[in-house]
Amino acid sequence: MTDSDPAAAEFPSCAGLWTLDPEVAFLNHGSFGACPRAVLEVQQRFREQMEREPVRFFMREVQPLLEESRRVLAEFIGTEPRDVAFVNNATTAVNSVLRSRRFEVGDELLVTDHEYNACRNALDFVAARSGAKVVVAAVPLPIESPEQVVEAVTSCVTERTRLALVDHITSPTALVFPIERIVEQLTQRGVDTLVDGAHAPGMVALDMRRIGAAYYTGNCHKWLCAPKGAGFLHVRSDRQQGLHPAVISHGLNTHRPGSVRLHDEFDWTGTNDPTPWLCVGESIRFLDGLMDGGIAALMARNHRLALHAREILCNALGSRPVCPPEMIGSMAVVSLPEEDETAAAMDPDTTPIFVPRLQTDLLKRHGIEVPVYYWPAAPWRLVRISAQAYNDATQYERLAEALTHWGPVPFRGA
Repeated sequence: MTDSDPAAAEFPSCAGLWTLDPEVAFLNHGSFGACPRAVLEVQQRFREQMEREPVRFFMREVQPLLEESRRVLAEFIGTEPRDVAFVNNATTAVNSVLRSRRFEVGDELLVTDHEYNACRNALDFVAARSGAKVVVAAVPLPIESPEQVVEAVTSCVTERTRLALVDHITSPTALVFPIERIVEQLTQRGVDTLVDGAHAPGMVALDMRRIGAAYYTGNCHKWLCAPKGAGFLHVRSDRQQGLHPAVISHGLNTHRPGSVRLHDEFDWTGTNDPTPWLCVGESIRFLDGLMDGGIAALMARNHRLALHAREILCNALGSRPVCPPEMIGSMAVVSLPEEDETAAAMDPDTTPIFVPRLQTDLLKRHGIEVPVYYWPAAPWRLVRISAQAYNDATQYERLAEALTHWGPVPFRGA
């Protein structure tokens, strides 16, 4: 692609500000994010401060640094700092909420069939221990409108529904759910909502006051580009009593003057590296300065690039979009041909998060890092693309060329 190409001007890349391998087309920001050089440098300075005098750092210096980062984050997500706790990741926050709540035999816990596997496991674990029942709302894919999500979720509510675990942006299918409407409808029915917003901060605009969920968790190491291990849990003030972190520590019986119980317990769950949390404010400031218009302009740019990339892949593969544009953020999925031999297609050399061998082959043979999912189950497959400031249109053209080997793509007979 040349500089005169409209796509080059529409989607300029800031790749030089990251430490990513220049030989790899990194189209998987959604899984673990990627931290810019400038933020990593700030983190390193915090780490040096910590190691120069660890006792002074943990006992006297870390708390005001933490409060400042929390202040910036709270302003960014539309809430008060007192209602925000830092956590290592959204999965930890989901576990904290679910294991703090008390459920009984006959209670129902509502979730959709697009929920992230780790959080669904936590829900199943808590339900099995208490005798509660997990009710799964089936959200169609392909999907024609956000209203279908609202209908799918609310149609499963009964007088026994106690809590709903709902994604804001789904991980395997990259759908932006109409979370405000979902929370409103569930609240009217007397059901608390735990929103798994792992992908939302930095991808879509957030306002905790408008969303109104009892609990909302998001990752800062994904689309906010903070260091790994930075996430938050927002808890509505009327739901903070009785809530505890997944790890119980000093805060259970120690109250700091001027602090709130949420911070007392979550800020210290044992000795760990707090520098990812301290960098959240810096990450927000960094992204806000990337282009004219700040983070809002960056999110809009990434949204347009994701739609452009989806069009490139759909045209190349003979596929069709699986959702309307308003249900796309900075990620999108495109259907792939069915897999004939699923077991043989799994890569045995990965972590417990097994990946299809196709994902490994794309990296090894083509230098493309992009996730492939079986959806809703093998043999049907999706490829999920991400669009961040360091991506450009040529990378998706490279992916399309690599995937055209598999030919036209019917989606579940569609």
